[in-house]
Amino acid sequence: MRPDPAALAKRAGTAQYVSRLLEATAARRPVFGCFGLHEWAMVYREADQARHPVPLRLGPAGTDEVVRAGQLTCTHYDAFRFFTPEAALRNAVELTRETQIGSEQPGCLHAGMDLYKWAFKLAPGVPSELVADAFELACDARELDMRASPYDLAALGFEPVAIETAEGRREYVREQAALAERAAPIRDRLRAVVAAWPGTEPPR
Repeated sequence: MRPDPAALAKRAGTAQYVSRLLEATAARRPVFGCFGLHEWAMVYREADQARHPVPLRLGPAGTDEVVRAGQLTCTHYDAFRFFTPEAALRNAVELTRETQIGSEQPGCLHAGMDLYKWAFKLAPGVPSELVADAFELACDARELDMRASPYDLAALGFEPVAIETAEGRREYVREQAALAERAAPIRDRLRAVVAAWPGTEPPR
């Protein structure tokens, strides 16, 4: 049974925004090398405010040192908005919700995870197979996200990607690039769905 076009038209505003976001993201070249430092930036100099109830792998001082020694180049607003105030000042650019369409790029782990968010938000107007494929990608991306984070998840069966080392950074980039490659056709399928959404204008 096909979804009611009139019901879908009520969500045309969301579909239009998603269409613009996906088109802009797909048009940019993927950028790698953030090394997953967004999770580190969320606890920088505020380890007592950690968002997850597990210990920091390098402790508060070691975690802060990794942030200071690296370069924060986050391009995803929904990660950046959780940075501690001092970490936000260290990011290459200040990100806002209003500039999200202008900053999103396809190498970003979170941009890949968001494909599931958008597909699920627009269901049942998005085919269930596409929602499932986006969900599987999001799960794998989140696993890398947390393995590369400052948290010690070894007890849960997740070995760290030690991005504080050269080998760990190389491993992160390899896995990040592989996930971006998987995300591209899923993004294209979702772009096609939202571009044809009832009540929306063709993307410019």
